[in-house]
Amino acid sequence: MGNNCVGERYCWEGMTQWVLNLLLCTQQSEGTTAAQRIGNSKIVPVGEEDCPPSPAVAAAEENPESNKPMSAGLMVDSVLGTSTGNLKDYYRLGRKLGDGHYGTTFLCVEKSTGKEYACKSISKTKLLTMETVEDVRREVQIMHHLSGNPSVVAIKGAYEDAAAVHLVMELCYGGELFDRIVNRVRYSERKAARLSRTIVGVVELCHSLGVMHRDLKPENFLFVDEKEDSALKAIDFGISVFFKPGDIFTDVMGSPFYIAPEVLRQCYGPEADIWSAGVIIYILLCGSLPFCDENDEQLCRKILHGEPDFTWDPWPDISESAKDLVRRMLVKDPKKRITAHEVLCHPWIRVEGVTPGKAPDPAVLTRSKQFSAMERQQHRPLTEECASG
Repeated sequence: MGNNCVGERYCWEGMTQWVLNLLLCTQQSEGTTAAQRIGNSKIVPVGEEDCPPSPAVAAAEENPESNKPMSAGLMVDSVLGTSTGNLKDYYRLGRKLGDGHYGTTFLCVEKSTGKEYACKSISKTKLLTMETVEDVRREVQIMHHLSGNPSVVAIKGAYEDAAAVHLVMELCYGGELFDRIVNRVRYSERKAARLSRTIVGVVELCHSLGVMHRDLKPENFLFVDEKEDSALKAIDFGISVFFKPGDIFTDVMGSPFYIAPEVLRQCYGPEADIWSAGVIIYILLCGSLPFCDENDEQLCRKILHGEPDFTWDPWPDISESAKDLVRRMLVKDPKKRITAHEVLCHPWIRVEGVTPGKAPDPAVLTRSKQFSAMERQQHRPLTEECASG
């Protein structure tokens, strides 16, 4: 197994109408009102003092030409904006590792050393607006910005030709965290805490450098090799953004089961990454999702108004310290949510759990299978249908 790190832009533009209806219904039930305007295919709430229009939306309104579709294959002179040389002068492309909305990831071999890498090739025919071009530029910038951290897949180089942009990255052979969760059912607290430290460590690194990931999920963490104690690395910064303290974002981005309530309310900041990491830790501990539903609207209602359940097996056997951490990460109000640094200082993380694992009972096995089915069968088509660009 290897990198399957072709990023998809999960922008729920195909579901904006029911999101709007849901939010309006919620606001009416809470005795509040809100105006709304449509811009750049996104719903942007106004009338809230702490949630002004995002810089991206403001720029789109000032320059509506920036998001007009380009004809397929006829792009700007250079996506990366610099001369890069030809990928094939330096690498031999091998077998396909994975497919995504924008392109394909291949195994590639550096000619001068024989070392293997993963090459993410982003087809220019998929980059139909200046916004999607900027997304690719920003992904490359962010990967270079985060380079040098052992918990982030390293970028070796970026190349561009007439057909595509190619990102050459470190190759991971151990597969996705998602697959190990499904195969294992759930982790012991000690092992879950070790993985959680890596996951939240990536969040702390990103936030300290002014980067919000916006799509944290088990599929976006890869193991370096197939060993039990393999290092874990974050991938896919395709919808990540730079931010400054106080910035507010309004575009609905992310993957359905991991999206924070404030993202659905279209008024969010980096705290949304903590929520997504909390969902992952919940899954590591019990093998199931805290909020799930086959119906998209019901799923969002649960995220907005529901609470994670800690009553069913195996939660009675999980330490109070672990449950305390997850609760603090899944607080609805982002202003009251624990920070990445506070997560890493939490006793459960520092002592690597306190309760040894035991064999999961049949009910836990059943829920784990349901989790796998929902992720693979419902989640994937949803993201493909709603991908933008």
